[in-house]
Amino acid sequence: MSSGSVDRFASPAALSSVVDALATAIVVLDKQLSIVHLNPAAEALLGISRARATAKNTSQVLPGNDDYESELQQVLADGIPSVRRELPLYAASGEARIVDCRVSVMDSESNRELLVELLDAEPRLAINREIALVAQQSVSRNISRQLAHEIKNPLGGLRGAAQLLERQLDSPELKQYTQVIIDEADRLSNLVDSMIGPHEPLNKKPVNIHKLTHRVHELLKSEASPGITIVEDYDPSLPELQLDSDLIAQALLNIGRNAVQMLGVSGTVQVRTRAETNYMLRGRTRPVVARIDFEDDGPGVAEEVRDTLFYPLITARPGGTGLGLAMAQELINRHDGLIQLRNAGSPTIFSVYLPA
Repeated sequence: MSSGSVDRFASPAALSSVVDALATAIVVLDKQLSIVHLNPAAEALLGISRARATAKNTSQVLPGNDDYESELQQVLADGIPSVRRELPLYAASGEARIVDCRVSVMDSESNRELLVELLDAEPRLAINREIALVAQQSVSRNISRQLAHEIKNPLGGLRGAAQLLERQLDSPELKQYTQVIIDEADRLSNLVDSMIGPHEPLNKKPVNIHKLTHRVHELLKSEASPGITIVEDYDPSLPELQLDSDLIAQALLNIGRNAVQMLGVSGTVQVRTRAETNYMLRGRTRPVVARIDFEDDGPGVAEEVRDTLFYPLITARPGGTGLGLAMAQELINRHDGLIQLRNAGSPTIFSVYLPA
């Protein structure tokens, strides 16, 4: 390589251009932890412009980030680079983010500066959550089918024996008892069928998703207590989706009912649609994905069931069967979509993702 090439890449202006072109967020701090430089990726991640941030202390620009500042102080003191995975970080706007953070020292004869590299960890975490949900649904499906098989066989024998016994009885009073056995066997059989869901081929047609969400909205309004408000907030830019409308309506209704029942007698449920572009769904990047949110201001989802919420027979609600969300996930999965619990606290947000 010629000396001219070395000089060109070694010039501060050229190096600054390289740093600014990086997709990784780069922050340079002086020994007082004042910001010397932000590249455009850092501006986007931290939600603040270079002009506003330069020469200000990091605690002024990004308040409330004690773990992040402790990491900076430690590296500044001992000179040993550090790497923190999935570090919580509040942007300038107060929005919570999860980042991978690497801090290293840049020493010169007269000064010590810190080079901070920040990488948004949310895309990776979202993929990991999606993989876990898909695996969970596969396990759930296998458990449900095996359980259904083990339950339905003896139920059929029980019902048949009750019918035979009923034919041998002359007393109407005694026949009432055999009818109870038959009715309860039928009820349990229907419950098992609801666990494994429908198996007919999908009847997909172009559907305006807002017709389905509005239908669900009207049904929820008719079922909810007078103190519960159900609000619609729709994105008109969403295209028609290829869906089996009856199955998707059932899945959305299950999620909506879950939100309404968690509220009890008062609160608000918001049914919201949004378009996600270039979104990774089920291992593929989709140009457009429809996101349907069910947001409620109830107490949130109990910590102990958050990781198993889509398994059958798991419920956070007293008196719940634990089948509604499991069935909804199965129906959405059959459309190459996914349901995620996006926020477990209050507000609680369940989001349905369907490819356009």
